[in-house]
Amino acid sequence: MKETSKAVVTVIGKDMVGILAKVSTACAEANTNVIEVTQSVLDSFFCMVMIIDITESDKQIDQLQKSIEEKVPAMQVHVMHENIFNSMHRI
Repeated sequence: MKETSKAVVTVIGKDMVGILAKVSTACAEANTNVIEVTQSVLDSFFCMVMIIDITESDKQIDQLQKSIEEKVPAMQVHVMHENIFNSMHRI
């Protein structure tokens, strides 16, 4: 079985229509698969954390982040490889 590679995507900003759709579209265009997503609106601020499978992606992490930022320019976007995310939270 092929080992998968994952990334964590976070999106935060003022709530508006279509954020999840735009971020998901950017992920699909990069040939990534959304594994899990959680989102909420806190006092009109949109907060989302998404786990994506980047095994078959045709973009690097920084390119994917830029693609998402272009889709939702008013939002704060971070994309981090799971290895870096896990290392940061081992302390």
